[in-house]
Amino acid sequence: MATETPGSGEVLTGPYGGRKEQTFPILTPAQIARLEPHGTRVAVRKGQILAEPGERHRKLFVVLSGAIEIVRPGMAGEEPVVVLTAGGFTGEMSTLRGVGSLVRARVGADGEVLAISDDHLRSVVQTDARLSELFMRAFILRRVGLVAAQHGGVILIGSRHSAGTLRLQQFLTRNSYPYVNLDIDTDASVQALLDRFHINVEDVPVVVCAGGERMMKNPSNQELAECLGMNPQLDSTKVRDLIVIGAGPAGLAAAVYAASEGLDVLVLETNAPGGQAGSSSKIENYLGFPTGISGQALAGRALVQAQKFGAEVAIANSALQLRCEPKPYEIELSGGYVVRGRSFIIASGAQYRQLALENVDRFLGVGVYYAATYVEARLCKDEDVVIVGGGNSAGQAAVFLASNCRHVHLLVRGKQLADSMSRYLIRRIEDSPNITLHTRTEITALQGDAQLEEVTWHCASDNSTVTNALRHIFLMTGAVPNTAWLEGCVGLDEKGFVRTGTELQAEDLASGRWSVTRQPYMFETSIPRIFAVGDVRSGSVKRVAAAVGEGSACVQLVHRVLAE
Repeated sequence: MATETPGSGEVLTGPYGGRKEQTFPILTPAQIARLEPHGTRVAVRKGQILAEPGERHRKLFVVLSGAIEIVRPGMAGEEPVVVLTAGGFTGEMSTLRGVGSLVRARVGADGEVLAISDDHLRSVVQTDARLSELFMRAFILRRVGLVAAQHGGVILIGSRHSAGTLRLQQFLTRNSYPYVNLDIDTDASVQALLDRFHINVEDVPVVVCAGGERMMKNPSNQELAECLGMNPQLDSTKVRDLIVIGAGPAGLAAAVYAASEGLDVLVLETNAPGGQAGSSSKIENYLGFPTGISGQALAGRALVQAQKFGAEVAIANSALQLRCEPKPYEIELSGGYVVRGRSFIIASGAQYRQLALENVDRFLGVGVYYAATYVEARLCKDEDVVIVGGGNSAGQAAVFLASNCRHVHLLVRGKQLADSMSRYLIRRIEDSPNITLHTRTEITALQGDAQLEEVTWHCASDNSTVTNALRHIFLMTGAVPNTAWLEGCVGLDEKGFVRTGTELQAEDLASGRWSVTRQPYMFETSIPRIFAVGDVRSGSVKRVAAAVGEGSACVQLVHRVLAE
């Protein structure tokens, strides 16, 4: 049944709750007048298409008269979203970024619109505080509504017993991209799709995108991102002021401050915004969020801020090699791209250490996980699980999973939880009846066929070995820096973390690449104009707030070196 939102057109569908007026607001004549210098008045006719799904660099349209219909094409036809009338406007977060559209915009009645390019739209949100707040809130809420609706041209056909399915679910979910998830074991509608695309059950996971026009079997994250038009088009001839490698808390903080201060910024991210912190179910000791915030939500807000100020963000683009000989410096990316910059901030973070077991890779995604979000929690509801690790990430996972799982076994190698674990997490673990702490305990074997079925661990305290029928392990122990692509270029410590500032040793600077007379600045590596912040940096504090502080403070040093 249609629902009328006062002054903002007819909302036909979508889970927008009680925030429809903020999601589809009406611009006042005074606000439209402020937008006039940024756009062009255009007469439009009924049936005219103004934007198609996947279309890049499309315009934002303000309805001056007539109407615009917003619909989402899907396998079963169009799903209407909203009819915009006078004062309404099109667009959501993809409009601001200049990447692929999620919807079709079609003229519903003859009239006139004000057409504003994405470049001029960014100018508006950066210079007009009132309009910026109105547009940004609407764009964010519209994306949230599209994700929650779970309808559209992207369909993931998979199985909960498939590692590839989990990987694609994680990628789409953490990048806030709307999709329909169909499980071959539980959804009756799957067989018709399998028949339509001549797909066998053995082919899953399969992604149907481009409104049903393209089908991909177990695509890589990069292939999926390209199909969905998630990224800006990279220009290898352009020299950026700053390239940030990694969109975790440190990298996003650097991007926000650098872009807001006028630098031309490109952010490269292998998987999804947030890094390790993005996989945290709830962070409760981050300043300004007394009730806590999920890592994904925190990263999402920071990403929106960076894009608001003009930073470009490329997802599913992995750095393969830093070319530190030529100037400007270059980074070779997966997919054959090369990007060039006058300065770089390395914020590629760290990953959890793997178990020293030969068959651990065999169960990755089908029993072994490196994140504990709602995506993974669905797989182990009402079951017993194992968490390996004694730091904050393991503690957050234990508390989160204890509310969803039957029992949580927390395994640590030491005599107690890590000294670095926050006290509030320790208290919750101690007070949770369905969390058991196993100290001086290590996993010694994993058993199973297509997926994990049994876990064996050894306790040094009583020299006992136990095998349990457990199907889910969450690994959150140690930190291995993502620096393989830096070897032979910047100075690394014995564990592979990047040395910076006073941590640099004489041999790091004796390589011949330190070409200036001054000493390295704080956060600067063994190569001038290349910095490192966050978890990837040697001696860093492994906390979200510390990473944000390093990323923001580093930007002042970037300004300094660019002025040299």
